Amino acid sequence: MTDTNSQANSPDAVRIGIISISDRASSGVYEDKGLPALQDWLTRALQNPITFDARLIPDEQSAISAALIALVDAGCSLVLTTGGTGPALRDVTPEATLAVAHKEMPGFGEQMRAISLNFVPTAILSRQVAVIRNQSLIINLPGQPKSIAETLEGLKDAEGKSLVPGIFAAVPYCIDLIGGPYLETVDTVCKAFRPKSAIRPTSQSVR
Repeated sequence: MTDTNSQANSPDAVRIGIISISDRASSGVYEDKGLPALQDWLTRALQNPITFDARLIPDEQSAISAALIALVDAGCSLVLTTGGTGPALRDVTPEATLAVAHKEMPGFGEQMRAISLNFVPTAILSRQVAVIRNQSLIINLPGQPKSIAETLEGLKDAEGKSLVPGIFAAVPYCIDLIGGPYLETVDTVCKAFRPKSAIRPTSQSVR
């Protein structure tokens, strides 16, 4: 017999685009670590069934913009990029992202730099941006796996208590507001914040 109540409260399926942007990794000079880092963190952080659409591409602005558009058109509610956000001549990920934007979300970049400044003064050189295109949220992340996790998850003390919120805490509610699926986080990794009026019963809360 089917438990209709548990079906109604089961997490929404979500399609997430992940893009690693690197001339050398895309040409096989070294192994890409960005895509595995993104997929690992998202799998740990979300209760939702996830379909990943992954791309590994060079630092070419037109190719990055084309990949972002394709992933949004494919139904990805969230698209995360890694790499190409510094001041180097070949770093064009923010420009490619802004070129496809319908709305800018500057708070994400501000918070990522605030988190990274706890570790390195060169965080001020990072140019990550976040934008909305149609009903998709696109966020540029740093290039290193450790930095990816820090900016998504935030800073915690030795007991695991949050000291500085990671940017992912705001992602589920943002996706709610643009008409996307209801993302349910694993609180021990990164607890999503929603106003009380936006919280719906979930598969965990009805057990």
